Amino acid sequence: MSFAGPKEIIAEGDTVVLYLTPALMHTIDAVPQIRNKKNEMIEYVFQTSFGALKVRDLVGVRYGSRVQLTKGWAHVLQPNPELWTQTLPHRTQILYTPDISMILYQLEVRPGSVVIESGTGSGSLSHYFLRAIRPSGHLHTFDFHEERVAKAREEFVAHGLGDNVTVRQRDVCEQGFGDELNGVADAVFLDLPAPQLAVPYAAKALKNEVNN
Repeated sequence: MSFAGPKEIIAEGDTVVLYLTPALMHTIDAVPQIRNKKNEMIEYVFQTSFGALKVRDLVGVRYGSRVQLTKGWAHVLQPNPELWTQTLPHRTQILYTPDISMILYQLEVRPGSVVIESGTGSGSLSHYFLRAIRPSGHLHTFDFHEERVAKAREEFVAHGLGDNVTVRQRDVCEQGFGDELNGVADAVFLDLPAPQLAVPYAAKALKNEVNN
């Protein structure tokens, strides 16, 4: 749950960033064992260009510390949206920090905002939205692809953000966002092949004062 707020010590299950160089970082989960292709639990040894790391050794280490690899060193950092964007597993093309900063500014997203996003994709922008709207806001994010929806939901929960986000599988261009979201959103962001098809549904989702 290392995205939920500042932490000093790495706990088992935390997502951590292994920083090797400015251009070489990895995101890993601080767990002692992982399941191999034979469905067997084995010790988690993470391989890098500077050697191997026994991941169990990260538990109890202070964030920001230098840790030894078999052929060098790395630093372990607490993740934030900027680092996540640089290291996340790409399921789709993603937006990066310069564009995202302008999106957040233009949408006037702030703590307590209710935001609708489509599509979720790899979850890069979603993490920025969540940081901006927490602790009292909520993100409703949509994607038409079942596997991407399941993976994004899993990541949000693992990162300690699950209470502030709802992930749904839906083709919003055909089905909209659902009647339950009509008139509740402070902002809607569409990252779709044909966003014009979802604009009428976005207009319905916005709060009356936003429309006015």
